[in-house]
Amino acid sequence: MSSRILVVDDDPSLREVVRYALSRQGYTVSLASDGAKALAAHQADPFDLIVLDIVMPELDGIETCRALRQKSRVPIVFLSSRDEELDRVLGLEMGGDDYITKPFSTRELVARIKAVLRRMTPEPQAEPAPLLSVGRLRVDPEQHRAWVDEAEVLLTVTELAVLRVLMGRPGRVFTREELADKAYPGGNHHVSDRTLDSHIRRIRAKLREQGLDAIETVHGLGFRLGSGR
Repeated sequence: MSSRILVVDDDPSLREVVRYALSRQGYTVSLASDGAKALAAHQADPFDLIVLDIVMPELDGIETCRALRQKSRVPIVFLSSRDEELDRVLGLEMGGDDYITKPFSTRELVARIKAVLRRMTPEPQAEPAPLLSVGRLRVDPEQHRAWVDEAEVLLTVTELAVLRVLMGRPGRVFTREELADKAYPGGNHHVSDRTLDSHIRRIRAKLREQGLDAIETVHGLGFRLGSGR
């Protein structure tokens, strides 16, 4: 079954261009002109991924993402006409999985969407992926779920991918480049340090809400997973 994608933008011409490009790749595409309609559509019949414009009247993309993240981990790829670093970081820290600026090529957008969906549906393995457990932290790769003790931690697709890399080698220091290579398989675009740092901050904040401070920064090198507290 093809993935179902919701494209949310107040520009009808852009919506149609993106719809056409994604439909040619075999995706089932729905359209929404604003954030409120997007929330209603996703609540009625959840999508596999949402392409979400940031600058929209009524309910903008950031507020729409904030509302979605209260209950859903659906992957979100942000669109924006502004290429300021602050906007990029804000979008990712609100829970976005990727961010692309206008104008963009539909080929690049399709490639990024494929990369995000690939993280959601990893290559099948002969044996089920084992449950990862480090101290109080557990991750089930098959179910895309994480827990601290018995409390579930709601992580986005990209956040879970980054955490899985760290949990695969507890105590090992991963450079930003290594983390990006392993957590973004198949992605053909550069993952900036600021983007990766935004995801790390989000993971840390969610773990700390459960009293666990397990991700350590090794200055000048990268990050590692410790036992936490």
